[in-house]
Amino acid sequence: MKSIYFFFALVLAYPAALMAQQGSGFKVQRTFKIPSAGGWDYIAVAGNRVYVSHGTQVNILDQKTGDSVGVILNTTGVHGIAFDKENGKGYTSNGRLNTITVFDVATTNILSQIPVGQNPDAIMFEPFTKKIITCNGRSQDLSIVDPGTEKVVATIPVGGKPEEAASDGKGTLFVNLEDKSMIAVVDLNTNKVVNTWPLAPGQSPTGLAIDVSTNRLFSGCDKLLMVMDATNGRIVDKLPIGDGCDGVAFDDVLKYVFASCGEGKLCVIRETSADQFQVIDIVPTKRSARTLALDQNTHEVFLPAADLEKAVAGERPKMIPGTFQVLVVHK
Repeated sequence: MKSIYFFFALVLAYPAALMAQQGSGFKVQRTFKIPSAGGWDYIAVAGNRVYVSHGTQVNILDQKTGDSVGVILNTTGVHGIAFDKENGKGYTSNGRLNTITVFDVATTNILSQIPVGQNPDAIMFEPFTKKIITCNGRSQDLSIVDPGTEKVVATIPVGGKPEEAASDGKGTLFVNLEDKSMIAVVDLNTNKVVNTWPLAPGQSPTGLAIDVSTNRLFSGCDKLLMVMDATNGRIVDKLPIGDGCDGVAFDDVLKYVFASCGEGKLCVIRETSADQFQVIDIVPTKRSARTLALDQNTHEVFLPAADLEKAVAGERPKMIPGTFQVLVVHK
């Protein structure tokens, strides 16, 4: 009987031991407080600074201490922040102004304003073309901006609401179409959509990341992370994540996919091969921590969040004034 009890004890203990071995080791290590008011969307990291979209401005924090080191004003409805590191310039997408604000990274001085499409949301510096690209939600197109002339050089209709984009660095851009549950494939040599790929069973895609070494796209959908072959649109895998995902990032070194979910979870998925993926950790964060930024050098994940009032049926919970913060997650 003793041997039988021992056998069952091993069976019961095995799953817990297995999960302990598979854990990522990531957890919330620090919290940076930002006292100013207003909503938020994306967050970005560059040059040991954290750039946080917040209402009508961008707060800039020291990456190590969380101390305020600057602010970029008059970016009403700001969504995202992008950088042209070679030329030392930063760019914000201002959703309510239909503009991009250009600023000097070293001084944070505003240099100019560039008109783009309607309700510019996600923004990126695309390395193949060396252009700034905005995903314009209301006009359902992309604005391609030349950093040299600071003018829109192309407008690309994408046939749906573009939420976020990812580049393969070789001339192809992939765009999540939130209202169509599809990915649009854009040829940056011709500035045209050349394909659209369904994400089913994934719905309402938001955050998007890519592993260029394996040609895998990671699309954050409603409670699912969809993995797609970037060469042909084949669905490779689907993995369970939390509700309210609005941010996805891929760590090139660790081979981890991070999905930030507004219900208060950071899901960590390990890529063991081009076709093998596994959820290895669910890191408790904070309800409302739905977007994220990853520092590829330090492997730190930054998530903006706030305390929320009690939810009212049919309405999005309001943030409690004075509680805005950035969670710093790492090993």
